[in-house]
Amino acid sequence: MKIYGLTFVDNGKAYNFKSDLSLSKNDLVVVESDKGVQIAKVVYFKDIQKSDDLSEIKSILRKSTKEDYEKYVSNLKDSKEAFIKAKDIVKKMNLDMRLLSANFTLDKEVLLINFVSDDRVDFRELAKKLANQYKTRIELHQVGARDKAKEVCGIGKCGQMLCCGRFLNQLNSVTMNMAKDQNLALNPSKINGACGRLLCCLAYEDDVYCELSKGMPKVGQKIKFSGKDAVVSSIDILKRKYVVTVDDERIEVSLDSE
Repeated sequence: MKIYGLTFVDNGKAYNFKSDLSLSKNDLVVVESDKGVQIAKVVYFKDIQKSDDLSEIKSILRKSTKEDYEKYVSNLKDSKEAFIKAKDIVKKMNLDMRLLSANFTLDKEVLLINFVSDDRVDFRELAKKLANQYKTRIELHQVGARDKAKEVCGIGKCGQMLCCGRFLNQLNSVTMNMAKDQNLALNPSKINGACGRLLCCLAYEDDVYCELSKGMPKVGQKIKFSGKDAVVSSIDILKRKYVVTVDDERIEVSLDSE
């Protein structure tokens, strides 16, 4: 028995499932999720530890067959048509929402639609029209700005494809303290990503900055230097150096050589 991390869309959030099957990374499997029967891709796997609680982890139904994959491909085509149809209805009903995706479950018992909106939307009539059209259950999910960026993707401030659309399987919390830990100017235009939220990459090196900043003074802090009053003018966390101003003279100090 192993725990397998599965995604339902490329670079999507990874969910844990358990199975006795011998599976490899990128294998396609069939599972029953909270949204219905779906095909998912293996993105990682790990051995079960004694501390793991398996009671809440669902089992993989089977490895995807040729018939499953053919049905999946057919559903993708139908999903695109349903997406266009849903957008047309939204436009005609003048609903304040932007559709991001539409996907049928493998058995086509559910049509899953993701959308973004600044406000709450009464989509009951939209769901009713779609249900009459496709004779299946309709589930609409309002997602946040970060999920929208992941779905749409694009180019980030670094000039590369957005991390969320390229490789991040899970959107973890990013806090303002991470920007402060790295001594960054708290300017939204500098530290916010395409989604308008804090850059995901602020979390990548936060542990390193926290470790290297131990013992470092703060900018503006008054300290004693060579027996004189001094003020910390600037700091360089990665080099563990800081500059103090003493009698109008700027002096660089290396923390590790003190």
